[in-house]
Amino acid sequence: MTHFFLFSLLIYSDFLPAQRPPEVGKASYYADRFEGRRTASGAIYQHSNMTAAHRTLPFGTVVKVMNLKNKRDVIVTINDRGPFVRGRIIDLSRSAAQALGFVKEGIAEVSVVVISDDRQDKSQQHK
Repeated sequence: MTHFFLFSLLIYSDFLPAQRPPEVGKASYYADRFEGRRTASGAIYQHSNMTAAHRTLPFGTVVKVMNLKNKRDVIVTINDRGPFVRGRIIDLSRSAAQALGFVKEGIAEVSVVVISDDRQDKSQQHK
């Protein structure tokens, strides 16, 4: 019975979407001067929106960002490219940085986990 369960689990796991491991590194947030400017996706940056820039994740990807110091987390949508500073993995909107509690510091150590990849969601719809 145990062998059947393990075999079934292995077969079923082939149909589950692949989970990416969390990305860990430094986060920063957009300076006020970017308010109203167009992002790489074409959206207008607004500090009050829960958005972020990432170097490689597709636009529309939804990620959970956790401040590793205080364990606060926030859900943001990738709509821009960056950050372009060595050692940083994500740039957040000001409201996302406020929710994570690091506006005063300017930078925080975070983990980034993909919740929903727009490409993955579309491929699931066509099955």
